[in-house]
Amino acid sequence: MRKQTIQYSSPLDALIEVAKRLSILEQENHTDSEDFFYQYSQGLLPDDAKFVEWANDYRHYLYLRQELDKKLKNVA
Repeated sequence: MRKQTIQYSSPLDALIEVAKRLSILEQENHTDSEDFFYQYSQGLLPDDAKFVEWANDYRHYLYLRQELDKKLKNVA
């Protein structure tokens, strides 16, 4: 698996792209990312490449949401 670095023009653009990837994974696996991540974190799912990428995307999504929430609180 090749590591890929993508640069976005804003954190909002990054959040949208990550959310799109998560949506595709959720549809393919018939579960939402929060439920998947809970099961994965508990060791109930294997560490295959697809699940590792999904978990990383979900962590990235949570981080971006947190960062955008902080910025929005500073504006309001």
